[in-house]
Amino acid sequence: MDMSSSSRKVSIPASALQGSLRDYRAPTGPDLVGRTDGFFEWQDLRRRNDVWPYARSTETAPATYCKVRSDADRSFQGINFASQDYLSLSSHPRIKQAAIEAVERYGVHSAGSAALLGNTANSLDLEAKFSDFLGGREVVLYPTGWSAGFASVQGFVRPDDHVVMDVLAHSCLQEGARAATQNIHHFAHLNTNAVIRRLSKIREKFPDAGILVVTESLFSMHADMPDFAGLRQACDTYGATLLIDCAHDLGAMGPGGLGNLGTAGMLDAADILIGSFSKSFASNGGFVSVKTRAAAEYLKYFSATQTFSNALSPVQAAVVGTALDIIRSDEGEERRQRLMDNILYLRKTVENTGLRALGLPSPIVPVFVGSEALGRLIARRMPDFGGIANLVEYPAVPKAESRFRFQVMADHTRSDVDRVVVALGSALEAARTDLELCVTVDQSPLKLSGTSTSAAA
Repeated sequence: MDMSSSSRKVSIPASALQGSLRDYRAPTGPDLVGRTDGFFEWQDLRRRNDVWPYARSTETAPATYCKVRSDADRSFQGINFASQDYLSLSSHPRIKQAAIEAVERYGVHSAGSAALLGNTANSLDLEAKFSDFLGGREVVLYPTGWSAGFASVQGFVRPDDHVVMDVLAHSCLQEGARAATQNIHHFAHLNTNAVIRRLSKIREKFPDAGILVVTESLFSMHADMPDFAGLRQACDTYGATLLIDCAHDLGAMGPGGLGNLGTAGMLDAADILIGSFSKSFASNGGFVSVKTRAAAEYLKYFSATQTFSNALSPVQAAVVGTALDIIRSDEGEERRQRLMDNILYLRKTVENTGLRALGLPSPIVPVFVGSEALGRLIARRMPDFGGIANLVEYPAVPKAESRFRFQVMADHTRSDVDRVVVALGSALEAARTDLELCVTVDQSPLKLSGTSTSAAA
């Protein structure tokens, strides 16, 4: 801990604590490249004042304690609650051995798309294993989780079809919808009644149109989940197809690792089930799972990110397959139990300090802050006290509802939890002082909407 940091002089321009990425999303002007300068000026102002907490890199394995280098080339180390290795499998001896053996047999590269000689025996074995894991569904593999999400919408939806989507659905799903159709209907987060109203109006006007309802089994910024049964019933009533993204809970939660859908006994509710390997399966990659071979084969040739991307590398496929073996074993059950114990202890410890943990118990524990300015100053101070966690701010979450997204691992200990919560509290206290000193540093007024929260009370 850098004890001297509490007395560090603060001279941060107010403009570095204001604004958001959304301000620069749609620049105008004829110079497509040059018009990005405004964003860089704002970003670099934040970087130079140590309030740009993104694009950090690990200098050691993403374990529970790691060394990190910031985007401004500042090195620090601490308790790591910023990596999404939920089951702590990324450095597991069996995982590393599987990768080594795959390299020895196949080299490191798939060297082709799945349609053109990119598959290996490892990827075919992984498809079969995942099919068995998901109750016999057909599985199509993708090189990233994002590409799987994009493909799950773009591969099936056509211009005359309609997409009814939770407003907080992941970027890959949103972009897949935009690529497929202009008929996109967002509904208020988790509002099943709003889905029913949308479906009723669409079906009344377009009796023969395809309709895709899109949601997630665990939303990553809010740690909450939808009413699976209600959505399934609505889709049945109005002849719609249900897509569920289970990226964050599959493997890490539920009976046998089947996530929130498994806990609810509704794995079969999803017509299209998608997921990512980058959370619980120790690798990049993702999948789309459907109920018929016809649908799977269609995706292989009509979803662009499968047809025109290199296939999963043999190393990735071997790693994911080994991770799945562990997840389905007694060891996997033990790791999920340790993970949930850590989740519950973190939530309790956070709330005992007067802070607020959002959502339901899951590997994602969002801790509410409120003001974007306060959040940026807390993120600036956290490394001084030995804590590593990710700040999430507008537009990824609603304005004035910034939060720290703590990502819990099976290998965390109670001591790790205690230390990172102390670090958060110390950083919050220091940030409040910093905030007072930052208000008059430059001429722009500092708008502090959202600071009157339980985190800043």
